[in-house]
Amino acid sequence: MKTVNRLKNRRVVITGATSGIGRACAELLAEAGAELYITGRRADRLDAIQRDLAERYDAHVSTFDFDIRDREQCREFVDSLDQPVDILINNAGLAAGKDPVDKAEFDDWDRMIDTNVKGLLTLTRLLSPQMKNRNIGHILNIGSIAGHEAYAGGVVYCATKHAVHAITQATKKDLHGTNIRVSEVSPGLVETEFSNVRFKGDDEAADRVYQGMQPLTAMDIAEIVLFTLNRPAHVNIMDTVVLPVQQSASTMVDRSS
Repeated sequence: MKTVNRLKNRRVVITGATSGIGRACAELLAEAGAELYITGRRADRLDAIQRDLAERYDAHVSTFDFDIRDREQCREFVDSLDQPVDILINNAGLAAGKDPVDKAEFDDWDRMIDTNVKGLLTLTRLLSPQMKNRNIGHILNIGSIAGHEAYAGGVVYCATKHAVHAITQATKKDLHGTNIRVSEVSPGLVETEFSNVRFKGDDEAADRVYQGMQPLTAMDIAEIVLFTLNRPAHVNIMDTVVLPVQQSASTMVDRSS
């Protein structure tokens, strides 16, 4: 059956687009002909992505360098957009540390809560009214298997991803009666900069996360995002949990191969 491209000329905001899943989503959406508004905290990477996607796909890509933890910067970003947004991909997120609850750093907790929960909520709050006014749009949140279960050393990270799962469910209910779609993609182990950030630049610790197994790639998840966004207007995929075949739960990973 021929695949229909429903994403051409759609205006898409992608947060945390400088690496990993966000970067891969930008790639596939640019190839599909979407108009991109990519955000992140590293202006040099955003500029490089813009040049690359424009050269390879003749894509229209606008870059916005700001921290989604800053609500006023989020507001300034939304106010600067000259066209309404069709799709919001809330991708920006991180894990900081893997200490137990009695030893964890408060700054790590604040960073995760402010990014994974409050930043996501801020952009959803600022962009959903225009979707509601137009009675069209799609909000897609990047969650995690950690939003469906919990594990030792992940007390706040798991809590934030449980929050993303609840926010996704509640947002769909808040927007009930409209044509706005709300979705979530919940990956397991994906080899990106995620673990380097979690272990604060300790490359050896990050490498051990994926040692002896084949993790998912950012492009694996981006392909699922693209599939979810490209469904017919009457189809709403609420959540997709995707794991590498060697992972059966957050802490069940077969490393025997």
